[in-house]
Amino acid sequence: MLRNLWVSIRPKQWTKNVLLFAALIFSQNLFNPKMIFPSVIAFVAFCLVSSGVYLLNDLIDVEKDRKHPEKSKRPLASGKLNPSVAKMACVFLLILSLVVSFLVNRDFGCVVCAYILLQLAYFAFFKEAVILDVFSVSAGFFLRVVAGAKAIEVPISSWLLICTIFVSLFLGLGKRRHEMLLLGQEAKNHRITLDQYNLPFLDQMVGVATAGTVISYSLYTLSQETVQKFHTENLWYSIPIVLYGIFRYLYLVYRKEEGGHPETVFLEDRPLLLTVLLYFVTVGIVIYL
Repeated sequence: MLRNLWVSIRPKQWTKNVLLFAALIFSQNLFNPKMIFPSVIAFVAFCLVSSGVYLLNDLIDVEKDRKHPEKSKRPLASGKLNPSVAKMACVFLLILSLVVSFLVNRDFGCVVCAYILLQLAYFAFFKEAVILDVFSVSAGFFLRVVAGAKAIEVPISSWLLICTIFVSLFLGLGKRRHEMLLLGQEAKNHRITLDQYNLPFLDQMVGVATAGTVISYSLYTLSQETVQKFHTENLWYSIPIVLYGIFRYLYLVYRKEEGGHPETVFLEDRPLLLTVLLYFVTVGIVIYL
């Protein structure tokens, strides 16, 4: 039971919560002990709340998941995990996450509440609304970045927030494309909105999200606000690394037909993982040295 519960809370998905450390890194507080502790606690809180939401998602979609070639193997869909156990674990994780969140500070707790409300709205309305379904998923990433800033009480660049929106749309649209290819004619039976999409339409939106990501990040590195903050213009040297990372991900989506699980792609594709590491090393050198 514990093993099936562990699988259901999706520990691999916790990699998404690394976004909470964006504010810590770009505010030049990475080595500030007073800032590190609340950031780590905030990361733990978001791991708890996201795991609770994944359990809630599995409980709501259990019948649809049984028709999916991959999701049918999930513990709840396959019958390996008792729904009553999943419900109790879901409630426990959500309550615990709220307690931990408000221990960080009130603003961070409010952002976590907003995240939970967003997920409930997604399950109730947005999940079956074309385009808005992807936007609501993107909003979850946006709230992670905002939460990281609220946890340590620092401002964060509007350009960085805009870039986060485009990146999350880019990943979300890639996931929708993978679902359409994987499910084929059965796509609409699993997710109603997939009947409203087609590959050319998704490809157009992926193109817009890709361009938006590159442009917004480039403007962030070159903005006067960023130059004054870091006392250097050298952050633009990270732009080619970002470009390669995006192109590599597009290669995996379009040529390898991956992208259904972005967190797995980032962890298992060695060139992409090295690109992420190189990016953070480059940014660290520019910002801190």
